[in-house]
Amino acid sequence: MIIEYKNIQIRRGEYLVLNDVNLQVEQGEMVYLMGAVGSGKTSLLKSFYGEIPCEGEQADVLGFDLLHLKTSRQPSLRRQLGIVFQDFRLMPDRTVFENLDFVLRATDWKNLSHREERIHEVLQMVRLEDTINRPTYELSGGEQQRIGIARALLNKPKLILADEPTGNLDPENGELILAILDEIRRQEGATIILSTHNPLWPQYFPGTVFQCADHIIKEI
Repeated sequence: MIIEYKNIQIRRGEYLVLNDVNLQVEQGEMVYLMGAVGSGKTSLLKSFYGEIPCEGEQADVLGFDLLHLKTSRQPSLRRQLGIVFQDFRLMPDRTVFENLDFVLRATDWKNLSHREERIHEVLQMVRLEDTINRPTYELSGGEQQRIGIARALLNKPKLILADEPTGNLDPENGELILAILDEIRRQEGATIILSTHNPLWPQYFPGTVFQCADHIIKEI
């Protein structure tokens, strides 16, 4: 089991975001989190990597017990997952290679040839090998999001969390992003959990759908 939550509460300060969360996610699943803005989708995603604390009976992610996770152990958890942001969060004044190499160096990839090989591999996965030496500010929004996915793949994660990855994109680019994520799920065996407002994605790329509303989450 990649994720197992039992009777979990997620709070921001004193505010209760989600109550009585019961969730099981297996290896290789495609999981959608649906719901209005402020319904708790992003908070739930952030709880998976320890940015927002949770409390309750059980909260296990990738074998880590989040209820008793020490701050010193958070980097070990985060190296095993990849995160895709709605607003890309690339360094615009640096090339694609420099953006990706920065992450590898920060996660203790010492050997330059190994880093170069891995960067070429992930760019091939997102079909953007020809952008490797371009500054990211020259890329379209869709291309920048695909670089964001490539960045999330660098450390071969078992779990990829995508927070509204198509929110800033037109429908054509949005569909391409979902197709790439689904292909990665099938070929690499990664679990994909993404939040979205678009009800069409589960129809095009089937998966398990959860709805966040009124402080609860339930499968639909």
